[in-house]
Amino acid sequence: KNLPENSKIYFVKNSNIIDKNKVLENWSKNSFLKNKKGESKGWILDIMNCVDKINKEIFSLDDVYKFEKILKEKHPKNNFIKDKIRQQLQLLRNKGIIEFLSRGKYKKVKL
Repeated sequence: KNLPENSKIYFVKNSNIIDKNKVLENWSKNSFLKNKKGESKGWILDIMNCVDKINKEIFSLDDVYKFEKILKEKHPKNNFIKDKIRQQLQLLRNKGIIEFLSRGKYKKVKL
């Protein structure tokens, strides 16, 4: 499937073997996804994909809001897209996938 880059776990990347401890750490950070089902899993993966598409390590809430139209098309029954974006960013922060820097500012965590 088309998984976000920050949810992929590499054993080998760019012809380099990844340290076993790093692989296990990455696996642990993404293991919460196996407990998500249906719409909930779709939302978190969609937001992870949006964050992946932002071509900078430090990004803003407004950067993610730029995906609002696309997310509305994917989730037409949701009339509160910006609220859902913020909720999912909090989840990603809590899971250590992104770091909260200050109001509306985030940093991608290297996996």
